[in-house]
Amino acid sequence: MGFPDVAQWVLMEIIIIMITISLQPYSLRKASVLGLVLFCLSCLSAFAQSNYIPVSATPYDRQMTRIHSILTAPEHKQQNVSFGLVNHWIGNLRSIPYGFSMEWKTPDEVQTSSFADCKGKAVALYNAMHSRGADNLRLVIGKRSSSSRKTHAWLEWTTAAGTYILDPTINWSAFRAERTGRTAYIPLYAYAGTKKFRAAGSGGLLASNRLLAGRHVASQM
Repeated sequence: MGFPDVAQWVLMEIIIIMITISLQPYSLRKASVLGLVLFCLSCLSAFAQSNYIPVSATPYDRQMTRIHSILTAPEHKQQNVSFGLVNHWIGNLRSIPYGFSMEWKTPDEVQTSSFADCKGKAVALYNAMHSRGADNLRLVIGKRSSSSRKTHAWLEWTTAAGTYILDPTINWSAFRAERTGRTAYIPLYAYAGTKKFRAAGSGGLLASNRLLAGRHVASQM
């Protein structure tokens, strides 16, 4: 059951409760139940805004040509990709000094260079995890915070334990996505293998395709 289905089900429950209240004497208990359901619905709406909509193209496709083969590489047999190993990779990439690059560096270029930026580090981590068979992994381009004037790149990894933010440019380890709230790590576009997505709830932050196409990730917006 997806978020729209759950939201619809909760809405039906609200209608039923409201009808029940209208037919029977008003009670504090019924009001409390209604308030709880309304709160849950609002939470579902907030989470639904982080969903992704499949798209055929994004404004970044042309500048990402150099790493296209890395993102679309065939899936490998799944191995044991532990959080310990992932955090080890994040730490290694985090220790590389930051330096902006106009073009997207390949993982090999990141490892042999004296510096790397967010997009290079994110792709290197994506490659390391994807080559070990990690699934439900997305390369994300978005905003580090709602006030950021620059775009940023990081990974999202959805596991049985929840969705995690992997940012080897800023952080030394993975952390749960819900810790960011709605004002940090705001996605605009995401890439997973051959699939491309636009963040469903980012309409107010999306610049025109013409503007985005002329900007490089981690450069001024």
